[in-house]
Amino acid sequence: MAFQSSTQPLYASSGNPALDRRLDWARADLEAGDAAAAAELLADTVAEAPHFVAAWFLLGEARAAAGDEAGAAEAFRAVLARDPADALGAGLRLARLGGVEAEGAMSADYVRTLFDQYAPRFDDALRGKLAYRGPEVLAEAVSAVCAGRGRAERFARGLDLGCGTGLAAGLFAGKVAALAGVDLSPAMVERAQALSLYTRLEVGEMGAALAAEAPQSLDLILAADALCYVGDLAPIFAAASRALAPRGLFAFTLETHEGEGLLLRDTLRYAHGRALVQQQAAGAGLAIALLEDRSTRTEKGVPVPGLVAVLVRSVDL
Repeated sequence: MAFQSSTQPLYASSGNPALDRRLDWARADLEAGDAAAAAELLADTVAEAPHFVAAWFLLGEARAAAGDEAGAAEAFRAVLARDPADALGAGLRLARLGGVEAEGAMSADYVRTLFDQYAPRFDDALRGKLAYRGPEVLAEAVSAVCAGRGRAERFARGLDLGCGTGLAAGLFAGKVAALAGVDLSPAMVERAQALSLYTRLEVGEMGAALAAEAPQSLDLILAADALCYVGDLAPIFAAASRALAPRGLFAFTLETHEGEGLLLRDTLRYAHGRALVQQQAAGAGLAIALLEDRSTRTEKGVPVPGLVAVLVRSVDL
């Protein structure tokens, strides 16, 4: 079965080859460090083609790079007016500029588009360039909690949230009798399917998929670096609390920061403060079996601050 993506290319055509070439020239100017020239060319372009969403988006980036935050915000709002689903992530750029609240700024279409495009090089980029080891960190955490609670590392039913290409399945499929996976990106799910490690794969939003599970039906819920694309963890935690079977485990990794609350990082991923995780877990009736500082990846050779957590139902603590 093929999983067909419906996303459009990140920089769609204007329908006019001459204007499309201007977009390429502007992008080259921006990459060369001449943001002002790029912004001027793009302003002329959107004046001639007000429907050209990609040009509006690049105009916002160029104005931001040139220090014109008000102009950048205007351009990103123009993107949202023309594409309310926000496949390009204009809402996130507005949030970074202080124009909207960060918590709800990341759209499903943006995440789907991002990972559909990223899928062909995802594993190599994560493992080779970013030294990614999220699944290994999760596996170590689950092993530690199982050992501490005197239970075997065997699970009847599991769900891998934001499963991507299936990197976590390589470590967990042998421990879970029936492991399902869900991801927003059809291209990522298609690659996960090729592993033949999941008993079921679904293209969809992970919170909705988790909420659709029967009460007390899952012995293991995994989220390897998936929750950094979720601002408000409360709905996910509530759905996990409902779906966890007695003695079930919810294991996940997050990016974090030293401050309080939620932070939208310049990488356009969310970082959750430790206290926020604890508060929202408790509010959902979940208790912390393990919560440790662990980085799962690097950026420019520097470890990204992170957390690994294993939650259980409060009644099972």
